[in-house]
Amino acid sequence: MKSLLSNIKISVPEKIYIKDPESSDLGKRIIEHSILLINEIGFDSFTFKKLGKIIGSNESSIYRYFESKHKLLLYLTSWYWAWIEYQLVFATSNIPDAEDKLLKAIEVVTRAITEDYDFSHINEVKLNQIIINEYSKSYLTKEVDTENKEGYFVVYKRLIQRLRDMILENNPNYKFASSLSSTIVEGALHQHFLAEHFMSITDCNGEVTPTDFFKELTIKAIKPTK
Repeated sequence: MKSLLSNIKISVPEKIYIKDPESSDLGKRIIEHSILLINEIGFDSFTFKKLGKIIGSNESSIYRYFESKHKLLLYLTSWYWAWIEYQLVFATSNIPDAEDKLLKAIEVVTRAITEDYDFSHINEVKLNQIIINEYSKSYLTKEVDTENKEGYFVVYKRLIQRLRDMILENNPNYKFASSLSSTIVEGALHQHFLAEHFMSITDCNGEVTPTDFFKELTIKAIKPTK
C-alpha cells in the first residue's frame, strides 16, 4: 500500500484554496508548519502572522494560498479524510468477505494514527490530533450550508458513504446505515478525545481501543433480527 500511496497526490477540493500549496516549497512549508503550530497552541490562538514568523515569510504570502485560517483548517481536514479514504480503499480492495471488509474499514477509520513517511511535509500523527481536537470547528459555522453546497466537505461525506455501503453489503435491510457510518467516524474521534482527557467516562484505554468498541457495536447493530 505504501508504494501505491507514494505515487498518489491527495486531492483536496480546489475551491478551498487560492493557490495549491502542493505546487511550491512555500506552500508545503505553510502546510507543514501550520500543522505543528495548530497542534501546539490550538486553532483559536493560531494566526497567519504567527505562522509567517515561523516560516520566515510575510503574512501576505500566506494569503496568496488561503483567504483565511478557516479555509486552511478546511484544507487540512479535507487532506486528512482523503488520506484516510485512500488507506480504506487499499486496505479493503482485495477482501472478498463482506463482514471482514467492514471490520477492516472500521479499523482504518478508528485506529490510532502512525506517521506516513510518504508525505514528508505532513506529520499525520499531529494532524490526527488536530482532527480530534479541532475538526468540529471546520463545520460548526454559519456558513456551513453554503460551504457544503460548494463541495468543501465532499471528501468527508464520500468516506462516510463508502462505510455506509459496506454496512449495507452486510445487511441491505438495515435502516440506519448512514447514521451508523457517521457515528463510527465521528464517535472514534470523540472516544480518542475522552481516552486522553476524560478517562472516567469512556471504556477505551490502553487495552480497549475505539476500534474494539466500534467493531462490536457495528456487528451487533446490523445483525439481522429473526
